[in-house]
Amino acid sequence: MQSDDPVVVTGMGVVSPLGVGVATNWERLIAGKSGVVRNDRFDTTGFASHIAGLVPDKTNDPQGFDPAEWIEPKEIKKMDLFIQYGLAAAAQALDQAGWHPQDDAGQQATATIIASGVGGEPVMAQAARTIAEKGPRRLSPFTVPSFLANMAAGWISIVHGFRGPIGTPVTACAASAQAIGDGMRLILTGEAEVAVVGGAEGSVDPISIGGFGASRALTSSYNDEPHKASRPFDKGHSGFVLAEGAAVLVIEKLSHARARGAVPLAVVAGYGTSADAYHLTAGSPDGAGAQVAMRKALAMAGISPDAVGYVNAHATATPVGDAAELAGIGAVFGDRGKSLAISSTKSSTGHLLGAAGGIEAMFSVMALRENTLPATINLDDPVPEGGDFELVPNTPIAREVDYVMSNSFGFGGINATLVFGRV
Repeated sequence: MQSDDPVVVTGMGVVSPLGVGVATNWERLIAGKSGVVRNDRFDTTGFASHIAGLVPDKTNDPQGFDPAEWIEPKEIKKMDLFIQYGLAAAAQALDQAGWHPQDDAGQQATATIIASGVGGEPVMAQAARTIAEKGPRRLSPFTVPSFLANMAAGWISIVHGFRGPIGTPVTACAASAQAIGDGMRLILTGEAEVAVVGGAEGSVDPISIGGFGASRALTSSYNDEPHKASRPFDKGHSGFVLAEGAAVLVIEKLSHARARGAVPLAVVAGYGTSADAYHLTAGSPDGAGAQVAMRKALAMAGISPDAVGYVNAHATATPVGDAAELAGIGAVFGDRGKSLAISSTKSSTGHLLGAAGGIEAMFSVMALRENTLPATINLDDPVPEGGDFELVPNTPIAREVDYVMSNSFGFGGINATLVFGRV
């Protein structure tokens, strides 16, 4: 039900293939830019996919990522990329929120829930190579702490002195949406007053590219034109583009934000999660599990489907997944036609796996605040399952909406849906 003291977002931070910072990401997203590039992280010879959504380096992009701007140089070697990205995104979000408690009460009242779908897989892969080539004695003592999935949350907690509840959903591509939902619940139950929530991923490595390629989940159709590769809802879609990055939000009750002079950005109005109990890697064709999550989120928000004006879809550009999500949305929202806009920002960023829900939550908040609905780029020939919905092809829509829904679904049959509203 709606509350007169809802949970609100007061800070956001992001590191993604579109660059570093919320303003940069939003500007490039609305401009129709793509962060998908040729994968130069390793030799892709023999791999089906030669592209990825890579976080740009500061040396090549003024708005790119330099870990030394966010982390003490002596600490960088102790952590894999996902931790570095998470620390940078968290620092941005906390600065915007103005939340840097120095007292015991504030530190103990702050939860840290940072998800990761995979964790430090590149370090694990390198450790296996080191053992095979040089023996186990050559491993770094930082090997295990640098790859554990909970270490993004751990580092953020340590650096900022947060001593409240800490956790790490590892629920594939729904992980950071569940992190936001978990943080919301901790606040509503009184276990925390502030929650630092989101996700971090840095697994553009041979194991992920090779493994997802073997399962035919990745697209290999646009290796020579990376910017055209991520094509949700387009008839030319043939799989997702693996990407990396982190997105973190600071959430708290509206009364808490106002008492300390923080600016509320949006209301976290509803959250719902469910299991498909259907298949390890594919949802039911009718989106049955997704429907449950969406309906639960709407019920928690205390609104009807008609109140939602925009859905930031999970849509990764796999034919089966895109069709199932559209079927689920159709079942929940009915014949809304052009009054319901649906788009997938993965068309610009690629798929950040466990960080996807976090960055898409951030884009959802920005859509509310900027009265602009992001486009699905590369949408030239919409799939018939899109029906009469407004799929926002290639050009953003200037439209004021009161509520935005963000969907995240993952392997294992996991569904998570968030609803954001105006303050």
